[in-house]
Amino acid sequence: MSVDTLIDKLTPCLIDTSTGKILPTIFSIASSEEITGLQSKGWAFDWDADELGKTNVYKLLIKGDTTLQALIATEVFRGAVYIHLLESAPHNRGENKQYEGVGGHLFAIAMRLSMALGFGGYIFFDAKNMELVKHYSDMLGANRLYSPVHEYRMEVQEEDASKIISRYTMEGDLNVV
Repeated sequence: MSVDTLIDKLTPCLIDTSTGKILPTIFSIASSEEITGLQSKGWAFDWDADELGKTNVYKLLIKGDTTLQALIATEVFRGAVYIHLLESAPHNRGENKQYEGVGGHLFAIAMRLSMALGFGGYIFFDAKNMELVKHYSDMLGANRLYSPVHEYRMEVQEEDASKIISRYTMEGDLNVV
């Protein structure tokens, strides 16, 4: 699996594209009921696939609304947080998306998890292609790692993660024990 979500803006909250209204966000662990069958509703990925079995899947919501805005699957791996997959809801993709700022929120959730676990915000992930390598470098300060595992493996180090985390006002429960 590779990460291929574009980050349109790094915003503290989601922005309604039709009104410009700023909407506060929250996140928490998604239940299996919430992620089952999403492909039939236009989502690209099978969020309850076996390969995501070791991950924590977090959902992004607008405060006071139960509509899924996006999902991210993370795994704690060798002293860091690895992003397996992230996806904006179908209504938040393309030219006519409902909200801006979704992609940045997902990366910020992973960075907050890394911070809470004592990893300083450090995350890593596999970009889908070279175009996205450049995009994540520009938007997140991500660096490409030369890895035998994946040709577009990337990392966001602690300093850049701290800057990104500080931009977001979302509330959430990381469910970290």
